[in-house]
Amino acid sequence: MASFLQQLLKGLTPPPHINLADYDGLQYKWSIFVFRPALFQLELYLLGGLVAFLAVVLTGIHRNKAKATKWHNAYLPVLEKQFSKPLGQHGLAKDGNSDFYTFSTGRRNIASLHTVFTLRPRHDPFQYLFQFGRTLIDLHYRPKDDVTLDFKLAPGALAADFVWAVVAKEELLSIKNDRWDLRFMPSTDLHQDERVNLSASFALGHVWCVTLPAFVSDTSSDAQLVEFADVTDNLLKPALVAALRDPKVLPYFRSLSVTDQPRDRPEAPLPVNKRQKHVILSLSLSSGCVEDAADLVSALFPFIDTLNAINLRPETRSKLKRTREELDKSLKADSEREKKEEETQAAEDKKAAKRQVEQERIAKLPAAEQQKILEKERKRNLRKSQGKVVRK
Repeated sequence: MASFLQQLLKGLTPPPHINLADYDGLQYKWSIFVFRPALFQLELYLLGGLVAFLAVVLTGIHRNKAKATKWHNAYLPVLEKQFSKPLGQHGLAKDGNSDFYTFSTGRRNIASLHTVFTLRPRHDPFQYLFQFGRTLIDLHYRPKDDVTLDFKLAPGALAADFVWAVVAKEELLSIKNDRWDLRFMPSTDLHQDERVNLSASFALGHVWCVTLPAFVSDTSSDAQLVEFADVTDNLLKPALVAALRDPKVLPYFRSLSVTDQPRDRPEAPLPVNKRQKHVILSLSLSSGCVEDAADLVSALFPFIDTLNAINLRPETRSKLKRTREELDKSLKADSEREKKEEETQAAEDKKAAKRQVEQERIAKLPAAEQQKILEKERKRNLRKSQGKVVRK
């Protein structure tokens, strides 16, 4: 080991400087100091690489901040019109150089609005290159700049507990991994209701995905995730349909969801006082998105105001309630099983630690004492094995 460290240090130690007596290149002298640029070629390349790296970092930081600021400034009048407190204490805040957010509150039916900007790591060349390399391997991986408007609904703003979403088709694969609430449902009656007028349907996990009818998207580029068709009949109103079918919005639209479930699967059933309901809009933050998505964002506020007036069929409400009761039972059973496994593992670890301490104590005893203890242990194990024999 010592020789390895010596070889390593020897390899890292730079060679001694040789001062050439016959140097005739460019040099600068000042007092006793002499600078000869020709002797620092490697250092020049390293300095150039460092300057280029810093330039990429600073440019990336500026571009990300400019993107978030442009959206923030463009939609601030909308927030000021809708909320009594459109901005939080810190305005447009940032978490690192690729994540920005704002917080708005003070509106009927909306407890709060979190606007979250998730941008590509332009300030980190290595992570940026990693994302590019992954796109060459994983054809479904498409890193994008994203803005998410997460409306946390006030108590009573949603008249029923359900999950409903419109998702761009190219986002369906990532949705399956990112949003547990959009895939947990065990059943649907979507195929039983002819009023929805759907052109096709296919399964994603436990939720049925259906292409929207032509009156929603002329290009059929979106898909709908819904527990029961009755929910669609209540939510898909003309104002929202007009906003969703706007051809200017389609290139940037990722998903719109109404959900009473958390994004990530909870470890145990959530207490009633901690259950939240959300309306979540996700858009790709491209250059034209700021102006083109204005109508869709504005249409969300009257859409949210109508959620407390939806009228689901009694059988739909019963099925929704039963589904959530079964979900709570499943979560509780999984939680209890995991807890039991942890307790079992802790007990085994405790026994192993106790056995290790005993073995260390025996190892310190004289050989004769060790032999007595081992013989005693052997007889004990023999009696146990004999006791397990069942006599017929």
